[in-house]
Amino acid sequence: MAKKTVEIPVEEKLRALYDLQIIDSRLDEIRNTRGELPIEVEDLEIEIEGLNKRAQKFENEIKDLNDDINNKKEVINHSKSLMEKYKSQQDNVRNNKEFEALAKEIEFQDLEVQLAEKKIKEFTAKIAHKNELLDELKGKIAELDSHLNFKKNELDTLIAETQKEEDYLIEKSKEFAEKIDERLLASYNRIRNNSGNGLAVVGLERGAPKGSFFTIPPQKQMEIAQRKKIIIDEHSGKILVDDELVMEENEKMASIIKF
Repeated sequence: MAKKTVEIPVEEKLRALYDLQIIDSRLDEIRNTRGELPIEVEDLEIEIEGLNKRAQKFENEIKDLNDDINNKKEVINHSKSLMEKYKSQQDNVRNNKEFEALAKEIEFQDLEVQLAEKKIKEFTAKIAHKNELLDELKGKIAELDSHLNFKKNELDTLIAETQKEEDYLIEKSKEFAEKIDERLLASYNRIRNNSGNGLAVVGLERGAPKGSFFTIPPQKQMEIAQRKKIIIDEHSGKILVDDELVMEENEKMASIIKF
């Protein structure tokens, strides 16, 4: 015989939702005390990462230029060696034609030396310029690293002050979320994520949903108070609960989330 599914009364669902909202709102309060610090830390880390990549690019370019200089020095040494060889051979030529041929080879190698020396000067100038930019970049990175460490320490201090309570509330949030069926919990999370203040379940204040200026008609207010169905405000999109339920759950949860 199949096991009969127990239908949870709507009122219990509403209470569970509002209880979860109380816990999550407290978590929001804790995290909001950190202000823009988490974003600032993340932005600094991203900026530093980008600058480090740029610095690495400069270092690679400088290495390549030094390799080019060493290659040109080898060209110079080779050309000078050939020039010495050709000059030596000129002393033993049999005619002017051979002498002139060797002279042209010497002239060509001399041009190779001059061209290589010119390139070395260009490469050396580029290295000096890139080293200057690299030094500025490293100075900027060091400055940002110092600023990041300061911000991180500031954030760590704020987190440490509330970490125990936050961990406790996270566990409580998971615990209370388990009391709500998946579809309803998904709706709650969707409404919460779309809400600027993180509120998905709200009570009524002077006949209007908390944070809204649109008054709920008396008939609808009676339906909310009866707690027989989940009612969502057509203007704010939030789940509505009556004042009495709000007061009862606030009182009950005060001892649970007290820290």
